[in-house]
Formats: sequence, C-alpha cells, structure tokens
Amino acid sequence: MQEGVEIKKRDFMTLLPKNDKIAHEQRVFFMKVYLWMGLGLVVSGITAVWVAFTPSMAHAILGNKATFHLLLVVELLLVLILASTITTKTISAHALEFLFLAYCFTTGLTLSVIFSVFAMSSIISLFFVTAGVFVSMSLYGYFTDHDLTSAGHVLLFGLLGIVLTSVVNLFLRNNAIDWIVSVVGVLVFTGLISYDTQKLKALDVEDTEEGSEQEAREAIDGALELYLDFVNLFLQLLRIFGRKR
Repeated sequence: MQEGVEIKKRDFMTLLPKNDKIAHEQRVFFMKVYLWMGLGLVVSGITAVWVAFTPSMAHAILGNKATFHLLLVVELLLVLILASTITTKTISAHALEFLFLAYCFTTGLTLSVIFSVFAMSSIISLFFVTAGVFVSMSLYGYFTDHDLTSAGHVLLFGLLGIVLTSVVNLFLRNNAIDWIVSVVGVLVFTGLISYDTQKLKALDVEDTEEGSEQEAREAIDGALELYLDFVNLFLQLLRIFGRKR
C-alpha cells in the first residue's frame, strides 16, 4: 500500500512543470533543514537551562575551568568532524544526525555560562530578537533574485577576521577591540544567514531523490550552517546589548 502511494507521488511529480517541481522539492528540503536546526536549538537551550539551574552540574562545568575548556575542545572537534564527514560521506546520514545532536548538546553545556553572566530578561529578549532577525534574513535569502555570492565571499573574509582578532584579543584583553569584534560579528552573521539560505536553495535538489540518504545529508549540512549563524548572532547581540547580572 505504501509503495503504491510512493509511486503515485512520483507520478504526480513528473506531471508538474519543471519550475514547479523544483520549487516543491526546495520547500520540502528547507522544511527538513529548519526542523533539524530548530531541534538543535531546542537541545542546546534545554541543556543550557538544565546546567544553569542544576547546582551540581553548574559547579562541575562552570566552576571548573579545565572541564569548561575541555568541553570547548570537544565542541570544536565535533563541528570539524561533522563538516568533514558531510563532504566525504564516510558515515551514514543517521550517524550524521546523531553527531549533529551531540554537537548541539555539547554547545548547550558551554552556553550555560551565559546564565551566570547575563540577566535572564536580556537572554530571553535577545533570543527573540535573534529569531526575528533570522527569519527576516533567511526569507530574504530565499526569495531574493539578487545573487549574494560576492557578498558571501566578503562575509567569509569578515568571519576569518573575527576569528583571528578574537584569538589575538585573548592575550590583549582590550574591551574596545572586543566591542568592535562584536559589532562586526552582528553584521557578518546577519549577512551569512541570507547567504547560506540562498546557497542551500541553489543545491541541485532536482537530482536528489526525496527521502534519500543524500537529501538527509544535505539537510544536516544546511541545519548546521544555519544553526551556527543563529547561535553566533545571538552571542554577539548578547555581548553588545546584554545586561550583566
């Protein structure tokens, strides 16, 4: 019975004009990307709140610099493994999904530090501000006819500059530089939301079978990119506008 439904669905898709077929596949693909990204944010958010309001966990992670730094290293390794395995296809799509959620969980552990630094009202309000900016910029990237490739290259160079400057400022500890990096970070990650959305839309989804292993891998890839844009934009806004406790 299910096979018959799938056959009818494929037959229906072949009757659609090419442009309508592509548009349909793009909508289905983006729904999966946003679902995985949303799930990742939920996992990170629940984990961060759990750590922050569980005294034993907060003490174990936030009260121990060695543990916190180890988690940062694990977080970095996980995202590097994710990025490499997505392109090399060395593991299955289900394993990628598990790695993505593991990365989001680890990020939640380290994100819990914001509850000890910033007021809850700032965290909540700036999260919703970030969500509003994300939706607006992602919609722009999806619907605009303007090619964002050139702007994307500039944004990626800006991202590299942010990383290098942040590393140098770990030793300088200059508040002015930190503030400038945060402002530039807001601009860069806001732009990257649109750029990454358009880049995902340009994927050749027409040749990717719906529900296939390849589509699942591409959905995790897209979810990871947009998740990183969202979290980093949120953190930069928090550093600029967040009210300290």
